[in-house]
Amino acid sequence: MVNDSLSYKHFRLQHQLKNRVRIITPVLVDDPERGYIFEILLKKRPEITRVRSVFSIGSVAIDFDSARFPKKNLLILLDAVLGNIAQKRHVSKANLKKEFNGPLLDIDLAVEGMSCASCALLIEMVLNRDERVKTVSVNFATQTLSVRGQISKNDVIQKIESLGYGALLIDTLSQRKKLIEKEKFRIDAARRRFEWAGLLTIPVVAVAMSMSTARWLQWLQFLLTTQIVFGTGKPFFDKAVRLAGQRSANMDTLIALGVGSAYGYSIPALFRRRGHVYFEAAAAIITFVLLGRYLEERAKGQAGEAIRKLVDLQPQTAILLKNGQELQVDVDEVQVDDLMLIRPGEKIPTDGLVVFGISTVDEAMITGESMPVVKNIGHTVIGGCVNGNGVLHVRATAVGMNTVLAGIVHMVDQAQAAKLPIQKQVDRISAVFVPAVMGVSALTLAGWLLAGAPFAFAFGNAITVLLIACPCALGLATPAAIMVGTGQAAKQGVYIRNGESLEIASKLNVVVFDKTGTITEGRPKVGDIYKLTKMSDARLIMLAASAENNSEHFLGRAIVEYAREQAIALKDCSCFYSETGSGIRAEAAGHKLLLGNRDWLERQQVSAARLAVQADKFAEQGKTPVYMAIDGKEAAIFAIADRQRVEAAAAIFRLNSLGITTMMVTGDTEKTARYIAGKVGIADVVANVRPDGKLTIIRQLQADGKLVGMIGDGINDAPALAAADVGFAIGSGTDIAIESADLTLVQGDISKVTETIELSAFTIRVIKQNLFWAFGYNTIAIPVAALGRLNPMIAAAAMALSSVSVILNSLRLNK
Repeated sequence: MVNDSLSYKHFRLQHQLKNRVRIITPVLVDDPERGYIFEILLKKRPEITRVRSVFSIGSVAIDFDSARFPKKNLLILLDAVLGNIAQKRHVSKANLKKEFNGPLLDIDLAVEGMSCASCALLIEMVLNRDERVKTVSVNFATQTLSVRGQISKNDVIQKIESLGYGALLIDTLSQRKKLIEKEKFRIDAARRRFEWAGLLTIPVVAVAMSMSTARWLQWLQFLLTTQIVFGTGKPFFDKAVRLAGQRSANMDTLIALGVGSAYGYSIPALFRRRGHVYFEAAAAIITFVLLGRYLEERAKGQAGEAIRKLVDLQPQTAILLKNGQELQVDVDEVQVDDLMLIRPGEKIPTDGLVVFGISTVDEAMITGESMPVVKNIGHTVIGGCVNGNGVLHVRATAVGMNTVLAGIVHMVDQAQAAKLPIQKQVDRISAVFVPAVMGVSALTLAGWLLAGAPFAFAFGNAITVLLIACPCALGLATPAAIMVGTGQAAKQGVYIRNGESLEIASKLNVVVFDKTGTITEGRPKVGDIYKLTKMSDARLIMLAASAENNSEHFLGRAIVEYAREQAIALKDCSCFYSETGSGIRAEAAGHKLLLGNRDWLERQQVSAARLAVQADKFAEQGKTPVYMAIDGKEAAIFAIADRQRVEAAAAIFRLNSLGITTMMVTGDTEKTARYIAGKVGIADVVANVRPDGKLTIIRQLQADGKLVGMIGDGINDAPALAAADVGFAIGSGTDIAIESADLTLVQGDISKVTETIELSAFTIRVIKQNLFWAFGYNTIAIPVAALGRLNPMIAAAAMALSSVSVILNSLRLNK
């Protein structure tokens, strides 16, 4: 500490060495935005070699060259800079910890006009400042945003439009389809702008290469370049001006500065009839950038192909039956309970219930089921699927964003909008990238002038620095790969709800399987009945099925189905109570009934000792024993068998070959569980586990340093699915299991788990390649440009192609 430390108004000098000082300043406490600005301003001084900040306490350590920059001068500079920054509105982390009472709204919108990753960061920053917004994610690759909070949709749209961007609704699949049509128009418009600019640029560059000094040729360059700059290049300047009004900058700012400087410098030289003109640089810069934007739009279009195919499944119109008349309406006008007519070969407009007719329906695009499914009265149908040869009358049960297809599209949207941990660090770099590049450009100009270089040479190098830098490559590196990766997963029948799970899946050490409905098919059947009671089989089955008729459990449904197969009529059930993972209690036909595992009966003070020996024999055959007690006495066992999935053994072998430990954790008996586990190659089995026990096992594995995947399908699996690092839900399972999981296996094919893990590893590898290229490109290109080794035209071409290369690399995931 020095004696005059208190003389500085905005900081306290905490520690000092010859070439290093550390200060504590209240100006930067819990305010990263101020901190980033402070670091950028300091790093513009070549004498300052390193700046390290800890925003939580307002600590900044500065390394500097004391021979060139005396410590006294540095401290005066620090005080002055902090004084200016202190005038900026303070946004502390404490202020960002917003309290929300009441329900939160989820808002999804498409954003028009984003030209680079900095645009997405700007929109995020502005929306995050609103106290009504809890979270916001803007995805440059998909041109969409997701907001969660208590702000209205209109207010979000207004804020976006105030920044100079457009906002479009994507609440229904029809609106999504219109957006896709606009995307095609945008690609065509980008192509036309490039072609027109290219056509005008060719003669401008040809004149420059001819080295002719003819005045009329320079005037021709001026006229053609003016059309390019203020015609096809006008959007760059419009966006830069709007952002300047917001005290922000992005890639368009760099382009506008570079082009504007080259064009503006050339006009006086043209009229003075001396000096170099840069019309060819201004024209070529815009042309190369437009080429890059066109190629980028095309590549992004290919990357989003999977979600477009999903959206295209829904037809635009529906035929309603009203008062005996057929009425064709827009699909968005269909309401719940409307009666729809589905002719042979037509797509089903929305989810519904068949009330008349019989036909087959091709559900392959939704469920992956290769064979058409027979649909009769009482069967449900999914919107977007194709009707077969019959005529169906379908009562609409869900419309808009509540349909199965819309839910899948939303799930893929959310996964693509999610930011991986690796992306959040990139965002912090991208946020300060454009201002930093502008600073480097200014230093390049000043440095060359101080070195005695001609102004034209120094000016050209400064423009080159502006043009070679590419924040878009950084911004696209992660979302482009995520978009293609999640789309590829969707094609394979794996729908990803959470983008982070795609990154974590490649790092899993342990995968935990449920048994029933996961490793087995989930279609159990009653194989044997062993009884102690003298009651007839038919009456015993009737009582058991009547009690289980209210149960959602696979084993209970098997008993009910067994009764129906034998045409046994069921009785009404009362006093029904179910305990997940144990059994049920009910009353039917004057009897008090218990059905479940042995522990369930014994906890109800009913001995099951006489049934236990036979239960063990059934378990050794891979059959699950369901104990039954009538009026407080042990009565019978239903032995229920469920076949293992055909792909189970191969899927588990592949997981083991990847070095991943597999476990079975089930509520079934030890012997039944081990029988099935032995069939599929799982050595580690934990049986007789209640739902809270599954959760405990997951957490214990995590406490041991493992990254855990959980695969399940039932209500009893939901807590474990939610707690696992990555939860895989079987698509045919319960809604709560699917909601709790990160990924859904639509067909229930557990071999897709291995494919997803491999896809995850490939996706992360592509992301790292993208980031290596993006960081490497900027790290090498900017210094080379500052040293005067590039001309502006080459810089513009390299910048344009860098973003395209990132997207093309991401498209390898499709293969």
